[in-house]
Amino acid sequence: MTGREFFTARTVAEALAGFQPAYRTPVQTVALADALHRVPAGEVRALSPLPGFARSTVDGFAVRAADTYGASDGLPSYLDLLGAVLMGAAPTVAVRPGGCVAMPTGGVLPEGADAVVMVEFTAETMPGTIEVTRPVAPGGGLVRADEDVAAGGELVPAGRPLRAPDLGLLAAAGVTTVEVHARPRVAILSTGDEVVPPDTAELAPGQVRDATASALAGLVIDAGGEPVIAGIVGDEPGALKKRLSEVLPQADLVVVSAGSSVGARDETADAVAAVGEVWCHGLAIKPGKPTLLAECGGTPLIGLPGNPLSALVVFGQVGVPLLWRIAGCETAPPQPSRRARLSRDLASAAGRLDIVQVRIREGVAEPLFGPSALLSVLTRADGYLVVPEPATGLDAGTDVEVTLYR
Repeated sequence: MTGREFFTARTVAEALAGFQPAYRTPVQTVALADALHRVPAGEVRALSPLPGFARSTVDGFAVRAADTYGASDGLPSYLDLLGAVLMGAAPTVAVRPGGCVAMPTGGVLPEGADAVVMVEFTAETMPGTIEVTRPVAPGGGLVRADEDVAAGGELVPAGRPLRAPDLGLLAAAGVTTVEVHARPRVAILSTGDEVVPPDTAELAPGQVRDATASALAGLVIDAGGEPVIAGIVGDEPGALKKRLSEVLPQADLVVVSAGSSVGARDETADAVAAVGEVWCHGLAIKPGKPTLLAECGGTPLIGLPGNPLSALVVFGQVGVPLLWRIAGCETAPPQPSRRARLSRDLASAAGRLDIVQVRIREGVAEPLFGPSALLSVLTRADGYLVVPEPATGLDAGTDVEVTLYR
């Protein structure tokens, strides 16, 4: 396939479902402190139960639940205070019928007790006697020895990025290192005779500084990857093919920001086809139709449109899920979102996914429009909404889901 088959477009849904390279990054062992947002290569299981002992979840008194049945403000139960449990120590006293033991939150449940009554529902009416004004059921006010995780139970699953609570659970289980997939190295190549490095002090007529590579690098970092800015390739024949041959062995994913002209798109498609197999060239998405997906010797490659806004939108829709997949995560973590009312009618074409940038004010989503060469449309947006492929538009006042930028 070449760039001249550009108008054989696939839907975004087809791309996400059908373009699934088998490549995954290698597995490495990292310390727990470095494991946040990394993707475990396999599930991690508990060697012993957690928390490991029955413990109180409230300040109060360990009791036999049956001794509190029927207790009320008008007819309290009276229990003998037998002693107290100290934090971080095993109980030295057991609970017998008609008795209770003072408990701190997190204390070890003493033998004979099956519940803990909250201190708010008790009073010491006289030295050594506790008045209970609320009944408690067996298991109330405590967690079992294996209630968090049973011995052999799953602590964290494979294929889901580790979150802060996951690190806490692993630490509680004594796990200090985790086998995870390496962060994908993403080589970002810019093309076009008009593109110059960002540090170019003065632009000649027709030149533009390379804004897309820096923005793509930020998206790569957000998705847990390591961007490698691989430079700018001119439009001369054979230059892109040569540069691709150099960067492909060093990368887990290659992203090519192509020129905007039809000739530049053809050159990109031809260069990619010479070093790999093009899966599709053209997505039914606006903005971003001239998108290319390919595999080159097992390494996935995305060819993006030259216009910055289009390139970033498409990479967010297709590149980010692909990046997470390479890192061992089958489903990309969801982005934050909120509901809002659409401020105006939006036209669309059936069969095409429209990504519309919006600004949200007092619960109203205001669409932002501008040429796809303007990054300021994205910098002014709070997020975007999606007009689904079957729809021919959305009416003003429609309740829409806005995916928020972080």
